[in-house]
Amino acid sequence: MKIEIPRPILKNKKALVVGIANDNSIAYGCARAFRELGADLAVTFLDDKAKPHVEPLAREMDATIFLPMDASRPGEMEAVFEHITRQWGQLDILVHSIAFAPKEDLQGGLLSCSSKGFSIAMDISCHSFIRMAALAAPLMKDGGAMFAMSYHGAQEVVPNYNVMGPVKAALEAACRYLAYELGSQKIRVHAISPGPLKTRAASGLKDFDVMLNEAVARSPIGEAVDIMDVGFFCAFLATPYARRLTGQTIYVDGGASIMA
Repeated sequence: MKIEIPRPILKNKKALVVGIANDNSIAYGCARAFRELGADLAVTFLDDKAKPHVEPLAREMDATIFLPMDASRPGEMEAVFEHITRQWGQLDILVHSIAFAPKEDLQGGLLSCSSKGFSIAMDISCHSFIRMAALAAPLMKDGGAMFAMSYHGAQEVVPNYNVMGPVKAALEAACRYLAYELGSQKIRVHAISPGPLKTRAASGLKDFDVMLNEAVARSPIGEAVDIMDVGFFCAFLATPYARRLTGQTIYVDGGASIMA
């Protein structure tokens, strides 16, 4: 069957990107890639403190929608989707690139993680994606693609990744189950597992520079990945070229994950 591909390939597609904190964010790389390939953007920012860092980036990318969204605040997520419904009436791409755990729970070992800290980490880093998917799915009337950001620590033990390992493992499982539940609607769901990147979130991990250097040394390519590597791969997965792919945890790490 011949696939008719418009140029640019994501023209007229509507993409919501959640999780841009600054120009080092994985979410920013995704948004830039989508925009370069023609998509219209909706971008969120965490709060008033984050807004001055994100607003220039949203303006640079001609984001049509720019709204606050803190997944821990009741009603904010729903307000974003209500706005998208009113202004666009559709959604084709969703990127969830948010994660959080209280510092004392993140930097301590798993045995010392509090019940409250574990619940917060699970809610914001994992369950918020499920809530977003439930709100996004009715807007994906002609199918679509959803992405959540994971890390290799979900599959194997990475020292100092601590509570985020089990939380990201739950996120990857959620992606598989959502792919199953949404497949009949032609909505595809993937967990994306980038190699270590110098993002704001990564700065909270103990000895992150060691983790980054070891990943580069182990990679067959011998180079660190960057946010645009992740962004353009997500853009590819959002196109008709990847229409038969769903439910996968896909590594964008220069091959580091294949090495013993």
